[in-house]
Parts: sequence; structure tokens; C-alpha cells
Amino acid sequence: MVSRRAVLLAPLGALAVPAVHAAAATGKMTLSIHQNTSAGAGYRKSLEGWARAGVKNVEITARLLDDFLKTDSLAAAGRVMSDLGLTPVSSASEVAGLWEPNPNHAAALDNLKRRCEMFKTLGLARTYAPVTATAMFKEDDYKTGVENMRKVGDVAKQFDMTAMAEFTRASTFIATLGTMLRMIREAAHPNMRALFDCYHFWSGQSKFEDLDGLQPGEIAHVHFQDVPDMPRELLGQATRVIPGDGVTPLVKILRKLSEKGYAGPLSVELFLPKFQEGDPFEVASEIRRKSEAVMRQARVI
Repeated sequence: MVSRRAVLLAPLGALAVPAVHAAAATGKMTLSIHQNTSAGAGYRKSLEGWARAGVKNVEITARLLDDFLKTDSLAAAGRVMSDLGLTPVSSASEVAGLWEPNPNHAAALDNLKRRCEMFKTLGLARTYAPVTATAMFKEDDYKTGVENMRKVGDVAKQFDMTAMAEFTRASTFIATLGTMLRMIREAAHPNMRALFDCYHFWSGQSKFEDLDGLQPGEIAHVHFQDVPDMPRELLGQATRVIPGDGVTPLVKILRKLSEKGYAGPLSVELFLPKFQEGDPFEVASEIRRKSEAVMRQARVI
């Protein structure tokens, strides 16, 4: 048994993920759009607009799904996607308190179970929650965090799904790829993986060298966006821009992810009002044109 301290201090490539989750090292990726990008359009209209723009893969958010279910059924939500020829590749559970030590963790797990049941019905195999904690933590709290990851993995396993934690630049608990990988490796749960967000990676405290230690299968999903050319201190959720419109070395990042075996969706998640309140067809058309240009340059499409 490897101690937690040994794992946290080990180089990122020292501990391998179980081989059963190793991704095929083809390196080919597909474009997806996250429903946060067209949040103002709602569940149905966002998907209809994206489909018209030729987008085939989508990431569902619990909030828009809940709004749809106020007047319609879960089966109808599934038919919207199938009738449009869309493939749901991931889902935002929007369940808080899953990762950090907190007295409400049992309730968070119950909420996750409910979400997994809904998403599984829609044909989804992945769901995630960001690490948004902003309290002050001690080193021992990371042992609890690892145990929480195992419990989340156990919930996902009940539904034959993969749960993913997303490190976020403003979190005081897990803000970097390095910390995320070390914790997931110590949790060592077959249904627990990392979500890699290009914005949080490049605008935060992570280092490009963190990617060198990736093992195949550790990244289960990627959020794809760019960072504008402005002081990092001024960056926030709403400053994300379409891939290719900023200064993030996205081609270099995609090539490294491909080299490390990632072959899955690149899900564009944006928060600027001009995207969220814009026409989903026009927004998706611009995203597709610019994002696929970056993907072709990286040779992952």
C-alpha cells in the first residue's frame, strides 16, 4: 500500500492508472458544445441550433434539463437528442460539496445518485462536478478528499458511469492538474477520473510540464476554450473565448493530450452573455469554424 504522502510527493508519472481504463492512443478528438454556452436558449433550442450548425456531440447541464422537465418528460428529453442525431458525451451534475471535507457530504452523494439515474436514462456514461471550495484547508483534509472521491466513484459504479472532478483556478482545495492527478491516483477507483479544462489549466497555477506525467485514461473528458490576452488577475468565468481567439497554446496542449492517449470530445464551454444569449445556430457555427481550425492544426481531427 502506497502512503498518501508518498503519492502526493511522487512525480506525476510515477503511479499508473489501472490498465482497464487506458484510452486508445489514436489521439483523434471530436468537437462538442457544453450547454452552459447557450444557457439562455434552454434545453431544446440550444440543441436544435447546434444540430443545424453540424455539431454532433453535446454536453448536458442538469439546470437546463430540470427546466425542460418542468413541462415535459425525461423520455422526451432523450428524444430531442435522438431526433436531432446528437450524441450526449458528458453531463454537468451541478452537485456541490462532493470533493472537499464538509458535513453535508452524504446529502451531496444522494443528489449525485439522483443525477446519475437521470443521466443514465439519457444514455450518458460520464458526469462531473467542479471543485469550487474556497474555505481554508489543511494537509490532512486531502485524505478526506481522497476518501470522498472513492465514495463518488462508488455511486457512479452503481450506474456504470464515470464520475469526474474538475480542478478550478479559484478553488482553495484542488486548483491544479497536479493536485488533481495525485488525489485520483491515491483514490484508485475505476469509476473516478479527472476532467481537464483548458481555461482553468492555462489561466491558473498549473504548469505545462504537468501534462508530461499524464497516464492514458486519467483524463476522461476535456473542456475546450481560450484565454484572452489580458492580465491573468482580471480573468474570470465570463472572460473565456472561443478556441483560436485567445493566447492559450491550444495546439501544443492538444498534441500533448493526444500523445498521452486522450481520444475523446473537446467540449466548448463559454459564459460570456454574447454567447449564452446569442442565437445557438450562429454561436455554434462560429465555434465549429474556429475550433475545428485549431483541431486540424493540432492534427487531432
